[in-house]
Amino acid sequence: MKKKALTISAAAIAAAIALAGCAAGTEAGSPATSSMPGMNHGGSAMPSGSASATSPAASADFNDADTMFAQMMIPHHAQAVEMSDMILKKQDIPAEVMALATKIKAAQGPEIEKMTGWLESWGQPTAMPTNMPSGHSMSGMMGEEDMKKLEAAQGTEAAKLFLTQMIAHHEGAVMMAKTETTDGKNADAVKLSKDIVTAQEAEIQEMKDLLAGL
Repeated sequence: MKKKALTISAAAIAAAIALAGCAAGTEAGSPATSSMPGMNHGGSAMPSGSASATSPAASADFNDADTMFAQMMIPHHAQAVEMSDMILKKQDIPAEVMALATKIKAAQGPEIEKMTGWLESWGQPTAMPTNMPSGHSMSGMMGEEDMKKLEAAQGTEAAKLFLTQMIAHHEGAVMMAKTETTDGKNADAVKLSKDIVTAQEAEIQEMKDLLAGL
């Protein structure tokens, strides 16, 4: 499950657009065939107005790794929001799982907005490029069939599926965040990548514990 083909539904893209305040064509440009390095669906909530809080000097100091990190993380986060929305709309889901989904959704929205603001300030496209550099693949993303299964599942079965899928999603995110920590130049982006690793690794353990108890 960790190496799923990238499939971002219209709902996920709409969520990213709404959260980031982007034009409708921005995220919709993410092709279903694009792939990128383990993207993180970050777990640490970031201030929604953070883009304006970044100094122009720091904002301008970025490299290709920073750009790729933000471009890939936006749709990755959007899918995490969509998955969380799915589980939050279901009945008979354990309270702990509902609380986790709420926390994930609350973290990802502001981070989408933050990263979109960075790309705009850097003069870079907010949509992922059609052709990614060789060696870059986004792991942890759910395929279309995975999303359909989660949407159809109910009760304890849905809770187990959500946790299993989100663990893989987080593991991919941690992988991508660690790449940014190593290769990135922008101080704010590198800080976010480190925050993501810390938060996501803690949530992975939390989800494994929840899964064991279901």
